[in-house]
Amino acid sequence: MNFLKGRIKIIDWYIISKYLGTFLYTLTLFVVIIVIFDLSEKLDDFLGNNLTFWQVVSLYYAGSIPFYVNMLSPLINFIAVIFFTAKMADQTEIVPILSGGVSFNRFLLPYFVSAFIIFAFNLGSNLYILPYTNQIKNNFENTFIKKNDPSSKADIHMKLDAKTYIYMKNFDNKTKTGTQFSLDNFKGDVMTKKIVADEIKWDSLKRSWKLTNYSIRNIDGLKETMVNGSNKTKDTVLDMRPDDFSAYDNIYENLSNKDLSEKIKKEEIRGSGIMNDLLFERYKRYLQPLSAFVLTLIGVALSSRKVRGGVGLPLGIGIILSFGYIVLNQFAKMFSLKGGISPLLAVMVPTIFFGLLGYYLLRKAPK
Repeated sequence: MNFLKGRIKIIDWYIISKYLGTFLYTLTLFVVIIVIFDLSEKLDDFLGNNLTFWQVVSLYYAGSIPFYVNMLSPLINFIAVIFFTAKMADQTEIVPILSGGVSFNRFLLPYFVSAFIIFAFNLGSNLYILPYTNQIKNNFENTFIKKNDPSSKADIHMKLDAKTYIYMKNFDNKTKTGTQFSLDNFKGDVMTKKIVADEIKWDSLKRSWKLTNYSIRNIDGLKETMVNGSNKTKDTVLDMRPDDFSAYDNIYENLSNKDLSEKIKKEEIRGSGIMNDLLFERYKRYLQPLSAFVLTLIGVALSSRKVRGGVGLPLGIGIILSFGYIVLNQFAKMFSLKGGISPLLAVMVPTIFFGLLGYYLLRKAPK
C-alpha cells in the first residue's frame, strides 16, 4: 500500500467505489437469482428427504453459495466494469479526464487496484475457503441429490507405494466398504506378505481400516507363516483413504491444499490415472483468479469510448465475451482431463487468449 500512498486521487476513489460497488451489487443479485432457481429445482429432493429449513441452509447453501460466488465472479467482474465505464463514457466523464493530461495507462490505475482486491479475494477463497465449503455442498449432493447415482467402483487395482499393491472387487463410497480385498507386499520381485479379506471398511473414528474374515500370509524365503482370521475382524493402518476410490467426479474440489499436494505425491507413485485431474485442480486454484486483471483490461478498453445507444452495445458485447470466457474454460478443462492437454496449459489458455484480446483492444482504445 505504500506504493499507492499519495497516488490515489479523488477521481481514483470514485472509480474504485463505482467498480467495487457495482461488482458487489450485481454479484449479490445474480447469486439470489441462482439460489431461487436452484431451490425450485431441488425442492422435491429436499421435501422427499424430509429435510428441515435449517438443514438445507447449513448443509447445502452454506457450501453452494460460496461456490456460486466463485463461479460467477469473472462474469460479474466483466459486466460490472463494462456497465459503469460505459455509463461514464455516455455521460462524457472520461473525455475530461483524458483531456486534462491523464494518460490512459494512468486512468487504468484505479481499475487495477480494484481488480487486485477481487483477485486477492478470489485467490484466498480458492485456497482457504472453497475446499471446505465445497466439501459441505458435495457431501450433501452426493447423499441427497445424487443418491440414485452409482456410488461404487469395481475392479480396483492400485499401487500404494514402491512395494505394495492392493486389489478390491468393489468399493462403495456411501458405506466406505470394499469387498474381496487383497494386498501384496514385495521385496524386489519376491512376495513377502499377502493379505486377503472378504471385506474392508473405513473406521472414521480410528482413522484406520477394519478387515473382516481375513488371512495373512507371511513369506520369508522358504519359510511361511499363516494367520487365520476367519469370522474375525482386525484393525490395520494402510496408506489409502476412501476418497482414493471415489466414484464421484467432484471429490478433488473437496481437498485442502495440503491434502491435494499429498495426493499428487502419492499419485506420482501409484499412477492410477487421476494426475491430470489433480494438477488441473491445483493450477486452477492459483491461476484462474488472474482473470480479474484480464477481464478488467478488456472491459475498460471496450467500453471507454462513447457510442450511440448508450451502455447497451458494450454491455451486450461484454456479456457475449463473458460467456465465451466461461465456455472456453470448460472446453480447456475437458481437453485437459480427456484429451491429454497439459493441465497447466489448459488453465492458462483462456487467460492468455483473452489477455491478447485485451492488449489488442487497449491499443485501439481512445487515448
